[in-house]
Amino acid sequence: MRDDDHLLARDLAERAGQRLLELRAGGGESDVLRKAGDRQSHEWLIAQFAELRPDDLVLSEEAADNSARLAAERVWIVDPLDGTREFGEPGRTDWAVHVALWEKSAANGAGDLTAGAVALPAQGRVLSTAEPVQAAGEDGAAAPVRIVVSRSRPPAFVQNISDLIGAKLVPLGSAGAKVAAVVSGEVDAYIHGGGFYEWDTAAPVAVARAAGLHASRIDGSALAYNQAELLMPDILVCRPALAGSLLRAIREVTNAS
Repeated sequence: MRDDDHLLARDLAERAGQRLLELRAGGGESDVLRKAGDRQSHEWLIAQFAELRPDDLVLSEEAADNSARLAAERVWIVDPLDGTREFGEPGRTDWAVHVALWEKSAANGAGDLTAGAVALPAQGRVLSTAEPVQAAGEDGAAAPVRIVVSRSRPPAFVQNISDLIGAKLVPLGSAGAKVAAVVSGEVDAYIHGGGFYEWDTAAPVAVARAAGLHASRIDGSALAYNQAELLMPDILVCRPALAGSLLRAIREVTNAS
């Protein structure tokens, strides 16, 4: 890994976010603004990678998949604008830019995330593996446990978990904003099922791990990136002290359904 990959991820996420803030400040019809945000952020990031990391491949939400990434040593996984819906809603701050690096391991031929950054431009902050922060929150169980969920498509089983353990559900937009809320201690966990894609969670998972949080599938198995199938079924990000109890609750409600 290059020494400055962490810094590059942070810099690109932050600068792309600033450009999106400028675009948003210009106003315009919401759907037009959303499309422009996705396109312009993607084009700028791709140009930066072409200049600064010309030998690396890029997997972006806004581009066709290149199967050559499966044999590559280094793949940047980016979501140029995560929370596009929220970006087009005046006043909302739960949208983000995701930049993550996946690298193949020389030891076993597999690979994992090695750097990442989540910029939250409307909140004026960037979470990054360049400057990891220890996740906030109490080690013991909160009362009630606060679980952040999708605004637009919260999975039914999370409501069942809430009923089972008396949790409070907190809706937010971008996956990056959700994980940032766990890191900051605003909520205790992020649970999602029903599918999303690698670019939705790669950078958030990189910064969550750097912050000392638990991150896994909802069955407790490891999250894998740069896979042939880009669809990811589910995710759990939480404070480590809650992982066992939440995984048990997930098993109970999913086995009962």
